[in-house]
Amino acid sequence: MSHDAIIVGGSYAGLSAGLQLARARRRVLVIDAGIRRNRFASHSHGFLGQDGRAPDDIAADGRAELMDYPNVTWQVGEATSVQRDGEGFLVTLRDGNVLAARRLILAGGVRDELPAIEGLAERWGRHVFHCPYCHGYELDQGRIGVLAVSPMSIHHALMLPDWGSTTFFTNGVFAPDAEQLAQLARRGVVVEPDRVLSISGERVDINLADSRSVALDGLFVMPRTHQNSPLVEQLGCALVEGPMGLYLQTSETQETSVPGVFACGDAALATGSVALAVGTGARAGTGAHQSLIFR
Repeated sequence: MSHDAIIVGGSYAGLSAGLQLARARRRVLVIDAGIRRNRFASHSHGFLGQDGRAPDDIAADGRAELMDYPNVTWQVGEATSVQRDGEGFLVTLRDGNVLAARRLILAGGVRDELPAIEGLAERWGRHVFHCPYCHGYELDQGRIGVLAVSPMSIHHALMLPDWGSTTFFTNGVFAPDAEQLAQLARRGVVVEPDRVLSISGERVDINLADSRSVALDGLFVMPRTHQNSPLVEQLGCALVEGPMGLYLQTSETQETSVPGVFACGDAALATGSVALAVGTGARAGTGAHQSLIFR
């Protein structure tokens, strides 16, 4: 059976997109591999009505709401390839199953590439974060670190003092110029130029090359992001270079550069959060629906 839309990715953005299409009484298929980007975090913050809840619980409630609609099908699996089929698309799963739809919504998210520093990955989502709005408040104005991964990290360092006393570990990545140092000083940021060797301790102890250790309550770092879904490259969707990596270029209706293909969530955002993912999902769902009518 051909569906009106296939949504690749069943996390927050994909669920939100599916809900709009389901309520428009369209036949919707969600393909989900079950790997959410925020699976490492115990609590999600900054999403109105869900602040402080476990990410698993938010996703489970969203799926239950979506699956209440009889015109929605859920397929556990990984979409590995896609091809045009007239005005629609054929999506092949890893198990060889081929599924057809008139529209395609890419909501597969991104994967994070973290700095190769011993002890960092083990603390990701618990004591090491990338989004101050998601996790800064819970540090209770404590000791915060920012680990530089590029010159863009200075923006992180200038933001974080609103959440606590901040130390900027430039780690040999770049040396702030005089103007940047003045900006950091005005914000009360301590600049630590020594190289970071490892992270240890119950929370975050930064071990430096000169044998010093700096104890923190939390550390922020901008990971390098990569598109999760191979369908992005196969379709030839245009990408935009953001501060953390490439993300999908979309229109006001979340349509990509490929007609009939929409995108939402972290895959289509320069920087992501649950609230933003849900918003773009709603736009992608309504955009895909209206494209079925007006073209």
